[in-house]
Amino acid sequence: MSDPTETNATAAGEQADGAGRRRVRVVLVDDHRMFRTGVQAEIGQTEQTGVEVVGEAADVDQAVTVITATRPEVVLLDVHLPGGGGVEVLRRCAALMADAEQPVRFLALSVSDAAEDVIGVIRGGARGYVTKTITGSDLIDSIFRVQEGDAVFSPRLAGFVLDAFASTDAPPVDEDLDRLTQREREVLRLIARGYAYKEIAKQLFISVKTVESHVSAVLRKLQLSNRHELTRWATARRLV
Repeated sequence: MSDPTETNATAAGEQADGAGRRRVRVVLVDDHRMFRTGVQAEIGQTEQTGVEVVGEAADVDQAVTVITATRPEVVLLDVHLPGGGGVEVLRRCAALMADAEQPVRFLALSVSDAAEDVIGVIRGGARGYVTKTITGSDLIDSIFRVQEGDAVFSPRLAGFVLDAFASTDAPPVDEDLDRLTQREREVLRLIARGYAYKEIAKQLFISVKTVESHVSAVLRKLQLSNRHELTRWATARRLV
């Protein structure tokens, strides 16, 4: 799909084809065109997978427009988006579609496996959260499970949600971490895990030069001198 806001006119609510096979209509929200294209190629062969990608969006405003126009069964939602992030998409869609007969369910699909990202979108109304390391077949299975009302999480992430909702205490505020943008946090975690700049660029679909700029910004904001100090800082805060 060349246009991020392209929609499909198929009637909302269609969940099976003429042969009775399961079908699900999906909107894909991610700010990286290459990633959207890859997911579309992996899951969007409708006759084989039963998944029909009826719209795409690259930022919050586009996402709200496409979702309200197409009313899909499931939205694959990135956590970090221009315009406010996945949580803002959830908030605005909930307000606009409060009286909808058919629920639109959200499955977060993100490179981030940080507890605060997982908990944030689940509290915002998402039915599940999987990381971008998921296989195509597992992603298709997760989409159908979310469509059916199940909660779906990558194994490691389920513990974050259980711990968060079992506790009545709000998570402590980390003023140093709050100085960083969402993208800077992603780069920080990958640096702390030992990834090279080229590996980070490939995983986040950005250039090596952009990675270097983010690292410089993180070091400056945290008043650190090098990536070794950054790794110790992140490990002490259990961000790795």
